[in-house]
Amino acid sequence: MLIDIQQVYKIYGEGTEAEVRALDGVDLTIDRGEFVAVVGQSGSGKSTLMNILGCLDVPTHGEYYMDGEDVKELTDAQLSHIRNKQVGFIFQGYNLIPALTAYENVELPLVYQNVSPFKRRDMVMEAMERVGVADRCQHHPSEMSGGQQQRVAIARAIAAKPPIIMADEPTGALDSKTGQEVLHFLQELNKEGSTVILITHDNGIAATARRIVRISDGKIIEDHEQEVDWL
Repeated sequence: MLIDIQQVYKIYGEGTEAEVRALDGVDLTIDRGEFVAVVGQSGSGKSTLMNILGCLDVPTHGEYYMDGEDVKELTDAQLSHIRNKQVGFIFQGYNLIPALTAYENVELPLVYQNVSPFKRRDMVMEAMERVGVADRCQHHPSEMSGGQQQRVAIARAIAAKPPIIMADEPTGALDSKTGQEVLHFLQELNKEGSTVILITHDNGIAATARRIVRISDGKIIEDHEQEVDWL
């Protein structure tokens, strides 16, 4: 089992009149190689759940085991290693650094991982060619369309070949055609063995995943597998 969370709570203002339970006793397991869509409306807790699964945030209460390891026992350095090596993040807002070129944006996580310059170049170019933006290497984000920026963001997420891809509303800022291309790419990564966790409010987008986990008011209210017509 790759991911196992048990009775996870994320509570803001715990014990006060303003207490908010972003996650309210969530149990969830995800096996290696699954394609899971976590579906919910704004404020449902889905992005909070992704942040905890991706070790970007910590739960107020509960247990989280990743690949058998108790996440709360890990050091900051070990958590940073997970974020850099184990998980590739794709966000709706792309999260590219405006002052850096496309190449430099894709390269940056590899710099943090102390990958050698020659190896970095091969990894960056392979990822950018894979998503069709190798010809935009020296362009800055402001010089690219939304679809191109999201492709660069995907290249950044996959350059180190992490086993887990977490995508938070990855098509939210894109037109429908470009959005379909992004979903197709996530399906391709899954077919090649990556575990894909897709966060979305859109039932149509969720339909591209083999498993749907529906969340509302911080609780999982539905969890089922489905047949999928690959894009």
